[in-house]
Amino acid sequence: MKEEMKGLYLAVILSIAVIMATNWLFPKKTVTPAPAPAVKAELKADPQAIQTGQPAAEEPVLSVAEATANQPRIEIASPVVSGSIRVKGARFDELYLNKYKQTLAPDSADVELLAPSGTQAPYYAEYGWLSLDNTVKLPNENTVWTVKGRQLTPDTPVVLEWNNGQGLKFIRKISLDNNYMFTLEQIVENNSGKNVTLYPYGLINRKPVIEPNRSRVVHEGLTGVINSTLKEVKFSDLKDGKVEEFKSSGGWAGFSDHYWFTALILDNNQENNVKFAKVGDNQYQADYVGQPVMIANNTAGTFNSRFFAGAKEIKLLDNYTKQLHIDKFDLAVDFGWYYFLTKPFFYILDFLFHFIGNMGWAILLFAALLRLAMFPIANKSYESMSKMKKVQPKIQELQERYGSDKVKLQQEMMGLYRKEKINPASGCLPMLIQIPIFFSLYKVLNISIEIRHAPFVGWIKDLSAPDPLTISALTHLPVPGFLDIGVWPILMGLTMYIQQKLNPKPANKDQARAFALMPLIFMFMLGHFASGLVIYWTLSNILSIAQQKVIMKRVGVD
Repeated sequence: MKEEMKGLYLAVILSIAVIMATNWLFPKKTVTPAPAPAVKAELKADPQAIQTGQPAAEEPVLSVAEATANQPRIEIASPVVSGSIRVKGARFDELYLNKYKQTLAPDSADVELLAPSGTQAPYYAEYGWLSLDNTVKLPNENTVWTVKGRQLTPDTPVVLEWNNGQGLKFIRKISLDNNYMFTLEQIVENNSGKNVTLYPYGLINRKPVIEPNRSRVVHEGLTGVINSTLKEVKFSDLKDGKVEEFKSSGGWAGFSDHYWFTALILDNNQENNVKFAKVGDNQYQADYVGQPVMIANNTAGTFNSRFFAGAKEIKLLDNYTKQLHIDKFDLAVDFGWYYFLTKPFFYILDFLFHFIGNMGWAILLFAALLRLAMFPIANKSYESMSKMKKVQPKIQELQERYGSDKVKLQQEMMGLYRKEKINPASGCLPMLIQIPIFFSLYKVLNISIEIRHAPFVGWIKDLSAPDPLTISALTHLPVPGFLDIGVWPILMGLTMYIQQKLNPKPANKDQARAFALMPLIFMFMLGHFASGLVIYWTLSNILSIAQQKVIMKRVGVD
């Protein structure tokens, strides 16, 4: 077997490996059944220990309607969220995001974020007090509060009261802003005849749906900002009994999904004990315990806290950071390594979207603006590449003359480049610049909820999802997953092929064969990426082809 054929086969094998790895990292979206029912939270008196008990094995799985039926509840009603708070335990355990649908179907239900215990995917939050004195009766998940006001809206807070029969009266005022932030003012009136010391706590308990084919690029799991540092803990990182413990002044802690998240907002003025733990079978908890609050007899103690439950709307999170002084709240969005590019790219796209009114056209205009910004660099690079293509016949002559003498061939080629004032490395510069741009734009299109379910034209109804008009959809034939790509990836591969034909061929035959495979490799690699990214790349290729053709004509290349 010739050495050059070995190189070709190696290139093919590596290409297949790259395609397989890419489709593992960026799998096709599938719907996975929800997991088994959840358990109830039980709080211990030790302020360092907030744990969860186990349910009976025969406990039935309930629908949300069944789980909330015949329970006193406080209705949550706003244009942005709806749901209810369970009066028993004052638990936040039913919440829907009114602005977002689960699917593109016209009759799709709103996104469900929080769900009560006993359902398939329980997800809830609780707040309260702990004490080192086990004789003090404290409200817990079984406490039935007295409620003043039956509907929580941005304009009407609700007040909950409970008397422990020992001279302590617990009052909780809950309010909601115009978006996703709940504020809790907890007051304890002490008429017990002695001083009392209590510890405030908050917890989020969850039994998540862990999809086997979920994206492995966006973090989904426990997350938070601890002492100004982002902490991300995967569900798989927490084995039974394992606990991740932190101490933090300020920040936040909770659970992150692709587009939604919940967070306990930590007090900026005191140190909080924060824990991430697996507390049951596929059950996880994020919680914190604050510093002790000493309540003298015949006085009242107060502790204020906030709870976020909603969508990862970047501009809104930035506003919360500024207005409520929540440390790095925007990092709930997984911006990736290129934060310094990803976030500005989002704001540019968002501006263009509000200017044009369609995210697809905004992406295309963004691609054109990027090409314009890179025009001077690309112009110089394409001019050098065009000159190289012009001297291609002379290079072939040198290859025929010095083919067996690699050193001499290299010397003659470098002399030719110097004579023609060509920099052979300059053609790589646009590609090197494109790499961080590509990954940053991928992040924007994959993480920004503003692009979720955003339509373009024709069959593209969701720019954050792969092109749905695939080979199998067109032919109705069974096609292997990684080969089943849409129309836009094929168009992108075609434009890459045309652009490659305008470039000079590599002197090395193995390199030439490997480069010839690149359009095919990228076509299948990006076949299951967000269609918005593929559309961007396609237009960018078309603009590059036009720019390169003009330069080639000016240089005199046929």
